[in-house]
Amino acid sequence: MSTFDKYDLSGFVGKHLVYTYDNGWNYEIYVKNGETLDYRIHSGIVADRWVKDQHAYIVRVGESIYKISWTEPTGTDVSLIVNLGDRLFHGTIFFPRWVINNPEKTVCFQNDHIALMESYRAAGPAYPTEVIDEFATITFVQECGENNDSVINCAASALPTSFPQNLS
Repeated sequence: MSTFDKYDLSGFVGKHLVYTYDNGWNYEIYVKNGETLDYRIHSGIVADRWVKDQHAYIVRVGESIYKISWTEPTGTDVSLIVNLGDRLFHGTIFFPRWVINNPEKTVCFQNDHIALMESYRAAGPAYPTEVIDEFATITFVQECGENNDSVINCAASALPTSFPQNLS
């Protein structure tokens, strides 16, 4: 029997996190509410991609441990475990083959190109899927409140070089 309320997301909703995977890729996520997130990618094969209002399945699996899962219009599936207490992430990303073959096609503000991403997904190829399964270290945590559209509002390349240290 768990000693925490598995339905209580109040310790997670509104969190703005920056994290770096062990492979060096740097990502950022904002848990906008109990079923939506915004994110941007700072480095890796799809660096400078950013997304707002991504529908996600968000659950609490421990005292300060959460799981986020979603499918992108690209066909990429993502599942993240976020351990706030230990400032640790574990991410599994399932890239369809077309993204691996042409990652530059996804580098954009996705919200302006959803139909295009869906057409790329339909054209494929989807297989073989490339699985990235990595641990990451949370390097920055900020409480921003729920549904704050100003948290992630531009591409990573538009941020000051001092990001995220310049945030308070």
